[in-house]
Formats: sequence, structure tokens, C-alpha cells
Amino acid sequence: MKIARLLHRGEPRYALLEEDKALLLKGLPSPEPVLTGEEISRAEAKLLAPCTPSKIVALGLNYRNHALELGLPLPQEPLLFLKPPSAVIGPGEKIILPPQSQRVDYEGELAVVIGRRTKAVSPEEALDYVLGYTCFNDVTARDLQKRDGQWIRAKSFDTFAPFGPWIETDLDPADLKIETFLNGERRQNSSTQELVFSVPEIISFVSHVMTLLPGDLIATGTPPGIGPLRSGDTVGIVIQGIGKLTNYVS
Repeated sequence: MKIARLLHRGEPRYALLEEDKALLLKGLPSPEPVLTGEEISRAEAKLLAPCTPSKIVALGLNYRNHALELGLPLPQEPLLFLKPPSAVIGPGEKIILPPQSQRVDYEGELAVVIGRRTKAVSPEEALDYVLGYTCFNDVTARDLQKRDGQWIRAKSFDTFAPFGPWIETDLDPADLKIETFLNGERRQNSSTQELVFSVPEIISFVSHVMTLLPGDLIATGTPPGIGPLRSGDTVGIVIQGIGKLTNYVS
């Protein structure tokens, strides 16, 4: 099922999406959502970022060919960093290029949405804690990343964490095609089969570092083909079984 967060009568609401309608939910989304009995036309619904994470955990160098294109060795264990919730934007919103940077890149990724409190779980049980999956763009100020030597500033500008358009709950993350399109031209084309660390391994590793809460995101890394964004661009992340996240650049 597809779980969305949308604007309804000026208020954010969660809903299940069907072909032409949205079925409103009571409270926060869960693996067993409760319907209110209200429904609206999908055409009337403005989609928002599909959840409100307390934190966004992301991975660096988690595709073999991406490490190769950067000339960096593969990590021996997941390489973690954080992006702040203040960086979140939803589908159709604008990525704002900061004046401090001369090179801002797109990075299309599969993101895991946590469904319940997760602490010190094994890889074998990790997927039981997942609500679903969504498309993520780990927007990065590449020049600042290289200049600083650590990644906080480069990854954390406002609007640098677009994700959506919804959460897909019925999905196997082991072999999903992932593509990024810039102004309609495909720039990234890979599969989650190429991940250095699998989704269950990532969840387990992160959960032994920090407690994950419902709605938290784990962005699983980007494949090769990263490149710069410019004002006026349109960037789309397409993941098999989920859909397309589209954002504009200003």
C-alpha cells in the first residue's frame, strides 16, 4: 500500500492512496493503519514529504561503482552521517542553491522509513521494523564537502533532503532499479543489488548506534552518475515499485 502525507483543508493528514482517491487515516501511519472513513480525490490532494523524521541517517559510499567514480576505497563498515529534519522538503518543492557553494549535486537514493522503535536488532529481524520505502535525494554541496573534510555543512542546508512522493509498504528492497533524471535525461541507473551493505545490514548497524523512532529515515547511499544542479533544473528520482520524486532547482 501507498501511505502519503497531504494537505487537506489547510492541515497535514496521512492517507492511503488508491488510483483516484485518498483515504484519510487516524493519527500517524503504521503497518495496520486505521481509516477515518473520509476520502478525497487524489487530484485535490497536495502531497507533502510523506513523514516527519526526528532524524535522517544516511550512508556514504554504499554503491561499489560510486566509490570508484570518487576514487575512494570501499568502507569496511557502513559510513554514517546525519541530515537535519530542517532540510526536508516534499515532492514538487524547490531545492535552493546556497550562495556558499559553487557545486551542488543530486544523489538519488532508496530511503527506508522506520515503523516502530528500533534498538539493537539483528539483520534477520531488521525488516520487521520497517514501515516502507520512499525516494530520496541526498543533495550535497560537493565543494564544501571536499573543503571541510567532514560532511555536516555540505549535507545540511535547508531543502537538501527532498523525499517522497509517498511510502510504499509492500516492497522487497533487495533488487530495485533506481534512476535519476536531470531535465529528462537519465544520469543515474543502477540497482540496489549493487549496495555494499544490504538494507537489513544497514538497519541493524544503525540500531546498534542509535535508537530509531517511527518516521525516521535511513538513506541507503547513491549509485554512480552524480552530477551538478543548476538553477532552473528539474530533477527526478525513480525507484522501481515506488514511483517518482520530482523537485525543481532555484
